[in-house]
Amino acid sequence: MLNSLCNWLDHRTGYRDLMKEALDEPIPGGARWRYVWGSTLVFTFFVQVVTGFVLWACYAPSTRTAWESVYFIQHEMTLGWFIRGVHHFCAQAMIVLLVFHLVQVVIDGAYKAPREVNFWLGLVLMQIVMGLGLTGYLLPWDQKGYYATAVATEIAGSVPVIGPQLQQVAQGGSEYGHHTLTRFFALHAGVLPTLLVAFLGLHIYVFRRHAIHVKDTKGKPDASFWPDQILKDGVACLAVLAAVMGLAIWKGAELTAPANPAEAYSAARPEWYYLFLFRFLKFEWVSQAGEATGLGEAFGAVVIPGLLMGVLVMMPLIARIKGGHTFNVIYMWVMILGAGALTGVALYEDWYQDDVDSREFRAAVEKAHVDGERTVELAQSPTGIPPEGAITLLRNDPLTQGPALFNTYCIECHQPAAREGEWTRKVGPEGSEETIIIPATAPELADPHDRKNVRFGSRDWIRSVLTDFSGHFQSLANMTVENGASEERAEAAAAIINDGSMADWSTTDGPKLSDPAHKEAFDALVEFLYAQSERDDALPQDDTQVLRGREIFESGELSADVSFEYGACVDCHTMHIRGEEEPLSDSGYPMLSGYGGEEWLRAFISDPDAHYAGNGEGNNAMPGFADQLSPQQLDLLVQWLTGDYYHSD
Repeated sequence: MLNSLCNWLDHRTGYRDLMKEALDEPIPGGARWRYVWGSTLVFTFFVQVVTGFVLWACYAPSTRTAWESVYFIQHEMTLGWFIRGVHHFCAQAMIVLLVFHLVQVVIDGAYKAPREVNFWLGLVLMQIVMGLGLTGYLLPWDQKGYYATAVATEIAGSVPVIGPQLQQVAQGGSEYGHHTLTRFFALHAGVLPTLLVAFLGLHIYVFRRHAIHVKDTKGKPDASFWPDQILKDGVACLAVLAAVMGLAIWKGAELTAPANPAEAYSAARPEWYYLFLFRFLKFEWVSQAGEATGLGEAFGAVVIPGLLMGVLVMMPLIARIKGGHTFNVIYMWVMILGAGALTGVALYEDWYQDDVDSREFRAAVEKAHVDGERTVELAQSPTGIPPEGAITLLRNDPLTQGPALFNTYCIECHQPAAREGEWTRKVGPEGSEETIIIPATAPELADPHDRKNVRFGSRDWIRSVLTDFSGHFQSLANMTVENGASEERAEAAAAIINDGSMADWSTTDGPKLSDPAHKEAFDALVEFLYAQSERDDALPQDDTQVLRGREIFESGELSADVSFEYGACVDCHTMHIRGEEEPLSDSGYPMLSGYGGEEWLRAFISDPDAHYAGNGEGNNAMPGFADQLSPQQLDLLVQWLTGDYYHSD
């Protein structure tokens, strides 16, 4: 029955002749592992097509939906993360396999006559594959792809004469944005794959026309493509697939924060297979030669690579000259080793070198990953992704924007202890300036690099203020006229740590709190003060421990026979418990009503002299920020410092 069906099908289609033509190709000298690279390249392209169609079915190419659809693929679609990972690492594998295939072709002399055209077709295919990698890099519309592609389009704009027009065509206009994404998607999913299929067909046709080139049969008998060589090709393809699947499972395709044109990104880099060119352009002599020739960046980005590629194109003609083949082999190895060395230097400088640029690169990469993880966390929250896109999740997220605002307005004074010495300024006459380290001039509040760990207003913060006030605020001693502070602020800072009553209170009564015999009373006082912030982890006002702390705050009595020498806390501080009509105390500064909470902190940051020090009734060395921060910025900063943001756990 089956044989009859096959005969019928062969009579109508002639498929047996086609199979014979495809599989009976002779292999002089027998099957070899060195011949597998072409087949593995075709296989990886086939995998790219299959996975690409699956991804295409879920991808929406617009600036408001690109990152969001990739997020859906990565985190919501069944096995979407795996399919995307396979697609991503197959693209990397194609570049590696291309190099192996090129090495094998050049060493074996398979580019010589009459195979010149096939060699040139292979070079065209190589450019198409690299173009697929470049255009696919942008499609997730994340920080990494956005800024890397922006650099690539700027390089296109440096091409002599037609550069600006070429950049406009690539970008879809004078600005980099939505049309850039749609054009790159059209190239990646439509134009370039079509060209690849067309040139691959020509490449295989010409290859079959001239048959396989064998440098030396070594006296071994001939074999045929089926089953000898196809077995080796199949094993090699399975090995490539296993490696790609392993990387997809182990590492996966990354997705950093959504692209944000308004936020600078210090880690703009191309994919690893373009890093050699990126590092080459950083050589000073390259930029100097560009200026001298009037070509600018095009000298290193277009002219030099074009000349080097030109030699590669000319290899079949160079091989006709005596010693030409040897030159070609040496040239190829010099090119590969040079590109590999430049890639290694670029990776070392970015990830291991200890200088300002390298540290900024690593910090930017870390931030992009942290922001990406945070965006995913917010997208999976009950509110989900708003119609305006995922970027609004970060723009309205206190955990993301709070540290950024703190880094802009606060960190130079409130330096994290782990990062002291990072802030510097130049002093002295022009031409002979010296760089000095700016010391911290206020207590540590938080570190934007460890943004979930905020010290301000915490239980440990309160303990430190009560038991070691002068030590807690010791950095205020650096707020001097010599360090750039005004006389008024310098005097206030000195008064806080030297002359203020709180410093004396802490010196005298702090040891009583630190006494293990009064641990329970100390914990209760801390819980009472912490409860005023009404943070999520604070105890309620009617908790027995909080009520005990309130008694101590009002009476100043730690136990029946031990009291504060300087009296009760209400004697010096205003304290109004939320929800109660009568305050415990309505005079005295600093005000402790709602201490460390959102309202207290918002008022303190806006106008600390009025809220905290009572317009001159107490000491205050901090400037107000009401005129520098918008209401939204102030809210984001305060919500971060008080922990009022979405938590997934």
